Amino acid sequence: MADRKKSAKRVALKGLAKKAAENASANEPKKSKDKASKKKPLKVKATAMNVGVEKAELLSSKVVYQGPLFKILHDKLIEPGGKHSERDVIRHNGSVVILAIDSSKSKKNPWIVIERQYRHAANQFLWELPAGKLEKGEDALAGAKRELAEETGYAAKKWRPLVEYYASPGFLGESMRVFLAEGLVAGDAHPEDDEQIEFRLVKLSDVLKMIEKGAILDGKTLTSVLLYSRLTGKKRKK
Repeated sequence: MADRKKSAKRVALKGLAKKAAENASANEPKKSKDKASKKKPLKVKATAMNVGVEKAELLSSKVVYQGPLFKILHDKLIEPGGKHSERDVIRHNGSVVILAIDSSKSKKNPWIVIERQYRHAANQFLWELPAGKLEKGEDALAGAKRELAEETGYAAKKWRPLVEYYASPGFLGESMRVFLAEGLVAGDAHPEDDEQIEFRLVKLSDVLKMIEKGAILDGKTLTSVLLYSRLTGKKRKK
């Protein structure tokens, strides 16, 4: 009789232990997918957010100024959403910007070709990347190669687009296409008659210092250099 009681007690204890183990397991945090997501963060692909499907209905467009570089139009239109509007817009063939990189001495801190020239609209000398306007119907890459050669004498073995943007879309229709040029080969510059350009190669770290100190005010240079630095993960050396 005593043996039966002991046996029943053991079975009851085993049952309690099993139930306690099951409860503890149920209360534990799930490991599988949650841990995997922490170790391997999801890679979200950045997609272009251009919602350029809707366009304005142009009622009339009058040329109020025609110059060698651009023309100014007075447009009457119905904007997307139905609002009637009148806009003065500078129309331009577009420009190319060249971020010319020499990484032969250092891939972590490459040299960048920058120029210094007088800009009357800003009433001062500015440090800039090589750039220039496109001719009507000119291919953007061909224009970038031409401008780099004209202003600096350099050619490049490797070209790829970096970004396209509008500097001031409130009234200026000029798009600026930035190209990254690598594998530089030196040559003779032949700028246009109205261009007086001084150019030099400056380390990326020093260009970033110039930006931080406010020594570079040109928008295309700020946009291109800072984006390049961000995309390549290169930081200013102290």
